[in-house]
Amino acid sequence: MAVTIKSEREIQLMREAGEILAKTHEELEKALHAGMSTYEVNKIGDEIIRSYGCVPSFLNYNGYPASICVSVNEEVVHGIPSKKRILKDGDVVSLDAGVIWKGYHSDAARTHIIGEGSEEAKALVKVTKECFFEGIKYAIAGNHLNDICKAIGTYAKERGYGVVRDLVGHGIGTHLHEDPEVPNFDIKRKGIKLQPGMTLAIEPMITAGRDEVVWLDDDWTVVTDDNSLAAHYENTILITEGEPEILSLRKL
Repeated sequence: MAVTIKSEREIQLMREAGEILAKTHEELEKALHAGMSTYEVNKIGDEIIRSYGCVPSFLNYNGYPASICVSVNEEVVHGIPSKKRILKDGDVVSLDAGVIWKGYHSDAARTHIIGEGSEEAKALVKVTKECFFEGIKYAIAGNHLNDICKAIGTYAKERGYGVVRDLVGHGIGTHLHEDPEVPNFDIKRKGIKLQPGMTLAIEPMITAGRDEVVWLDDDWTVVTDDNSLAAHYENTILITEGEPEILSLRKL
């Protein structure tokens, strides 16, 4: 699949998809509390997405059984919601969600802390979000893909954090995952030249320990190999003639 340049019509549909997903994440954040199950988080998220007339991107995607990926503490991504997994104070909870609106996807992730949380957890969540914004400083037409990748990885490493290398960001549009892959580390080559109309899902996955991850027996849930905390922050962005446009954040 080649990298696609979106038309103005497609961009507008992706803006709408992003706005709906931003609202979904805001509503999910308000609903999170200690004592709820991750199954309940997924149920609420699914209902919100459908209330806007969208279809969840993730449900049944390659067999994934839920609409919201709910990953807790050492789980990096793709945690499967469960009635048995009850959230408690101090948990680090990453919510990854996508919506399909009139044939176009938006993809975004947020990491929250239940209750107060440890200083370690708060610092990790803060730096992971900062990694995204550091990366998109370079999401400018004429720059190369690796300018984004290198900026994210360098920012995290300079602050003593691990950068997951086995999972990457991606292009997005009529498919959830399109070319190009967007790693969160220096790929040692320039990569494609960025052009207006490209839409990318940029998603730092950062750990409080080492880079290495493993897959659990469910074939989905990815956890840190050293059991350290992990965080995930993602938005769908548009490359423009100027500054990048973040499609999955509300326009205040």
